[in-house]
Amino acid sequence: IFSSTAYAEMRSPDAVQEFTRLGLSAGYLREELSGAKVIGVVVLLAPVPARIKEWAYAGFAINLVSALIAHFARGDAAAAWSWAAGMLALVAGSYALWNASK
Repeated sequence: IFSSTAYAEMRSPDAVQEFTRLGLSAGYLREELSGAKVIGVVVLLAPVPARIKEWAYAGFAINLVSALIAHFARGDAAAAWSWAAGMLALVAGSYALWNASK
């Protein structure tokens, strides 16, 4: 999912408009987040030390919590922020399952 959102953030005019609407930089911040998401996906799929994977999970959690805060600050309805909340739940579940299997 994060690789597809990274692609959308770089290619979709709607993503640029959403960043702007939320009061975020539609330029460099969007590009940094997209790059970090791609790196995070690679880290989770690669055979790297557990500590590095934990940092990738932390980065995804920070990204999603930040998205929720931005939506809440704008007073958006649940339809706007529910995707981020659902993804945060999936990331937490994935982390819990991965951590249990170590």
